[in-house]
Amino acid sequence: MAGTQNYINDFSESLDDKLAVSSTPQRSNALSNRLSGVLSASYADSEIRDALRSLDEKEIKNTAETRRRLRLDVQKEVIQRNGAVVQEFGHVAEQLKHIGKIINNLNKCCEDMRQHVTSARQENAPVLEEASTLLVGKQELETKRQLLDAFNKHFIISEDELLALTSTTETLDDNFFAILKRLKQIYVDCQVLLGTENQRLGIELMDQSSRNLNIGYQKLYRWIQREFKTLNLESPQISSVIRCALRALAERPTLFQSCLDLFAEAREHVLTDAFYSALTGSSSENDQNPMTKPIEFYAHDPLRYVGDMLAWTHSATVSEREALESLFISDGDEISKGFQAGRQAEPWSAGDDEAFDGRKALGELVNRNVAGVARALRQRIEQVLQNHEDAVLLYKIANLVIFYRVTFTKLLGSDSSLLETLSSLGQSALRQFQTVVSDNVSAILVDIAAPTPDLRIPDFLNEALTQFTTLLKTYDSSLTPASSRVADFEPVISQALNPFLSTCEKMAKETNEPSASIFLANCLLAAKTALSAYDFVQNRVLKLNEQLASLISSLTEYQHAFFLHTSGLYPLLVALAPMEETPNSLLKVPTLPPFQIQPLTDASQTLDDFLPSALMDAMENLKRLGNTKASQEMTADAAERFCEDFEFVEGKLTAVDELRESAVHEGGEGDEKEEQELVPLRSLFPRTSGEIRVLLS
Repeated sequence: MAGTQNYINDFSESLDDKLAVSSTPQRSNALSNRLSGVLSASYADSEIRDALRSLDEKEIKNTAETRRRLRLDVQKEVIQRNGAVVQEFGHVAEQLKHIGKIINNLNKCCEDMRQHVTSARQENAPVLEEASTLLVGKQELETKRQLLDAFNKHFIISEDELLALTSTTETLDDNFFAILKRLKQIYVDCQVLLGTENQRLGIELMDQSSRNLNIGYQKLYRWIQREFKTLNLESPQISSVIRCALRALAERPTLFQSCLDLFAEAREHVLTDAFYSALTGSSSENDQNPMTKPIEFYAHDPLRYVGDMLAWTHSATVSEREALESLFISDGDEISKGFQAGRQAEPWSAGDDEAFDGRKALGELVNRNVAGVARALRQRIEQVLQNHEDAVLLYKIANLVIFYRVTFTKLLGSDSSLLETLSSLGQSALRQFQTVVSDNVSAILVDIAAPTPDLRIPDFLNEALTQFTTLLKTYDSSLTPASSRVADFEPVISQALNPFLSTCEKMAKETNEPSASIFLANCLLAAKTALSAYDFVQNRVLKLNEQLASLISSLTEYQHAFFLHTSGLYPLLVALAPMEETPNSLLKVPTLPPFQIQPLTDASQTLDDFLPSALMDAMENLKRLGNTKASQEMTADAAERFCEDFEFVEGKLTAVDELRESAVHEGGEGDEKEEQELVPLRSLFPRTSGEIRVLLS
């Protein structure tokens, strides 16, 4: 670029020299225009820069000769290069001519071939038309063949499949159930064929499928019967093949029910034999099991004996239910669907329209399985009830039976023969209990004696309360619903308690008061103590409280009468009771016999003699009452009433003295002698109510 720049500078100087020596104006203008054009060119223009770079690459020396020949050299070079390009295009033109000849030859060949193809097409047109017709026919035959293959594959079972379905020598496996399922689908799909014009094929296929299905179900039915005879429910899992077989057989309700009947009968024999084996310690094969003691080993303990039999029955029932749950619960929906389909296939055996309930069927089957055990259990427990006359034992057995009845209700539902057996046994035990209690009461009523001198509760009541307390504990631990606990125990109260209390009331009538009330109160207090801890007998406790309140009121009244008569206050109180509060009526009091000087003085002396030991003497009356606190309360109430009576007498006497003194003062001097002779009643009867309360507190 430096050389190019020097060249440009020299070229500019040369032009300046030439312009200076030029004489003609026209040439001067031409040079000026060219010079202006050169000088106005921008070096930033890419074309100028490329031209300068090309000039620099030629490494031309900046001489006058070079500058003069520069244009010619450049034009010469351009001409040479254009010539080279023209020469190359000449070669291309020759090649294009050669290609044109080839294309002409190809067009000629194509035209010849087109003519040959047209001629061949005209000659082969009939053959092609016939081939096309054959191809269409072939396609139709292929379609029919595929349709026939599909029809045979769907509606026709092979000989091997038919043999596996119907042959009794072939075992039941997944292949059998798959064939049975496919045959059922064929039977259903045959209904589509009945909608066509030609129904013969559909009818024949349905008839054939129906016969094969019946044979298959008969084989399935016989296989299940054989399996049920040897089925071991004690194994951890029941074979899945049996579950599948029952699911499939459910579509034939008659056969299914027949299998269940056979199974229930077989299980009933097995469980009954197992029950007798548990009772005696040996099975029907007379083999002994030294590891466990037979239930009859504890026959001397009736409660344990009955409890062990009921516990074994419960355990066997639970095990039976758990073992059979997989048959009816896990596949309950499938069996229900099978029953629904079976009702359509066997409309004569449909019965009601209720859907199959797996749990209900399970409960019914378990109930039938334990029916034999229930009969044996009934015989054994009835023997126990008949051979024992202990009321407490009978009631415990009754509650034990009722407990298991509630337990079996949760396990088997309310409709169960075992529940009916337990209900009957519970009622029998309660009837026997009632009979024994009634006999005991009758024996007591034969010889009713008067209460003992110490008025304690009789021995028969003590024994009855001890027995009744045991009954209360037994009933309290039972599973009787809270809503019916009170009502269910009422009969026991009526039979095991009320007759004894009634007998005590009859005994009380054989003695005088207060002994009768004290004796009866002792009996009622003992009964209340026995009953108070149990909420289901609170109604009876309330009645006892009412009776005790009446007796306490009677004894309080007796104590009050004792205070009045022993203290000598009674004649005064009786005399003053009808007196009115008017002055005329009160002034008549001194004229009454009890208020004369000597009787009133005697009454005051009697009161003074009574007061020091009044409470002790009163408590002595109730010392035979079993409840000391109640004795103290009754005596305190009687003493309070006595104090109130004394205040009444005291007030009357005070009022009489005041009226008499007032009357004397109003009479004047003439009555002074009478005033001196007047003796105040309070001076003859000086005790005050305050003193009485202190001495009786």
